Amino acid sequence: MKDPGRPGAPSATAVGADKERLAADWLRDQGLRLIKRNHRCRFGEIDLIMQEGESLVFVEVRYRAGTRFGGAELSVDYHKQRRLCAAAGHYLQAHPSPLACRFDVVAIGAQDRIQWFRNAFDAAF
Repeated sequence: MKDPGRPGAPSATAVGADKERLAADWLRDQGLRLIKRNHRCRFGEIDLIMQEGESLVFVEVRYRAGTRFGGAELSVDYHKQRRLCAAAGHYLQAHPSPLACRFDVVAIGAQDRIQWFRNAFDAAF
């Protein structure tokens, strides 16, 4: 699907899906195991749900080609964090887990430079 604003450019949805695949592959290379992609519910969406050892990891993938408005990680503001927490709670109701939970952010910048922010923010369940 093409972006009508820029002829020949991929849509934001296609770019987002590509960056999520990149992040999932990169995290697998770091030793995490993919549990689920794109958990959607009425509260929002969790891009990746993965496991690292004894932790269930809810991953938000953010991409920004430029840094004019700050890095991609800065776009995970308080409101986005609350939506992610609610979506994670929804997932855990349907799929109870004895694992400890954490929220990570994978920020992807120009030239697909990846930054991994483990335990990027706290949530109370």
